Amino acid sequence: MLLALILIPILAAVGIYFGAPARLTALGAAVANIVVAIIAIMANSVFSVEVMSSLEINLSLGFAKDGISIVMLLLAVIVTFAAVFSGSAPEGREKLWFSSILLISAGAIGAFISRDLFFFFAFHELALIPTFLMIGMLGRGDRKEVAWKTTIYLAFGSMVLLVGLLMVVNDIGSFSMDALRPIAAEQQNTVALLLIIGFGTLVSLFPFHSWAAPAYASAPAPVAMLHAGVLKKFGLYGLIVVGYKVAPDGMAHWLPLLLVLLLCNIIWVGLITINQKRVDLMLGNSSVMHMGYIFLAIAALVDNGSSFAMQAAVLLMFAHGISIAMSFCLADRIEAKTGSLELNQLGGLAKAAPTLAFLFGLVGMASIGLPGLANFAGEIMVFFSGFEGWEPADGLGAVQIATIIAIWGVVISAVYMLRAFRHIFQGDTSSRTEDATDLGVCEKIPAILLAVILLVVGIYPNSILQFLP
Repeated sequence: MLLALILIPILAAVGIYFGAPARLTALGAAVANIVVAIIAIMANSVFSVEVMSSLEINLSLGFAKDGISIVMLLLAVIVTFAAVFSGSAPEGREKLWFSSILLISAGAIGAFISRDLFFFFAFHELALIPTFLMIGMLGRGDRKEVAWKTTIYLAFGSMVLLVGLLMVVNDIGSFSMDALRPIAAEQQNTVALLLIIGFGTLVSLFPFHSWAAPAYASAPAPVAMLHAGVLKKFGLYGLIVVGYKVAPDGMAHWLPLLLVLLLCNIIWVGLITINQKRVDLMLGNSSVMHMGYIFLAIAALVDNGSSFAMQAAVLLMFAHGISIAMSFCLADRIEAKTGSLELNQLGGLAKAAPTLAFLFGLVGMASIGLPGLANFAGEIMVFFSGFEGWEPADGLGAVQIATIIAIWGVVISAVYMLRAFRHIFQGDTSSRTEDATDLGVCEKIPAILLAVILLVVGIYPNSILQFLP
């Protein structure tokens, strides 16, 4: 059952390459994976086959007891379905377009459900290949330069990560993720630093963040949705399920550094986001900024070891994945209907496209952290996790101080998102927006699906938290 989650998109991509109807095949694979994922979760499926006995490498798939992989799988299959519907493939490039979407999805799903460190790493690398191709071949702007920059950054992160993972394997004597335990004390600081840099680069942790916003702005909408919404969570997932398990003392040693870097994500990148003049660059930098909140929850986990902090991180990972995917989906529709994403060229679009305005406003409020939407539930849990177990008599510790500073990120988010909404949808119409049309039926499907999930999880967070201990 779990193997099917990887094979379905891969086989569908192969079928598209050999002439199967591209959009229909991709849509069928996306729907099939949603169904298979639900069945696999309900059945608590497992799969394992020996691949290389000499190194004890096995293709082992399953769900860890912590339940994080279940949530990440749900995020992956939902965003994949929305990504298939989003954007328009250039004429004659439908094969590359839809097969790349499916291969990115297969790699992300494989990474999240792998129970072997070799395949955990390998599936993530598989997903990066079509990402680079789509940016370099079908992206916009300086797409080739951006593709190379993204490749260099992520290759650097992957190499550093690989060194850290190999040190872990050498210490525990196994690739199995079920065998992960604290490694030797004298190696923990080194391994923790390697994993923070490796995973952190993949997540766009400051100062290894500058690849992300240009990559998302240049990428076709489905790629931006899948990478920012799903694949970027790999690094956060890895720090929780690998880094914290194998080097808890090492993570604690580097906690002050982590707090400084995550605050740079929230405050420094947040101020950069306010200064953006294009919708896609604003959303790309916004995604980088919001990673800081999730790192804050991880820092709280390292500081107090509470499962509440882990739940906060996972819930916000899911919420951010849904909201940023919806944001890029709608940004693509704005460009398709107006021919521009420059804020100073837009205006009054709500008159011609009220549905688009409502949905963009909804996801904008989610990004700000409006109560009743999924991001609020995740962010408020993150802020609470920073103070869990804290006693006023103890005075403010580093995590508490960082949490207080991080709250200002909510204000920054409100500034750039409300400013963008005003420039795009309010005021007088411009030459770009006066003849625009509203969303069609097929264009509404992915955005409404993601909007409903934001509402459901925001009103009932236990829909996601029930999978976590």
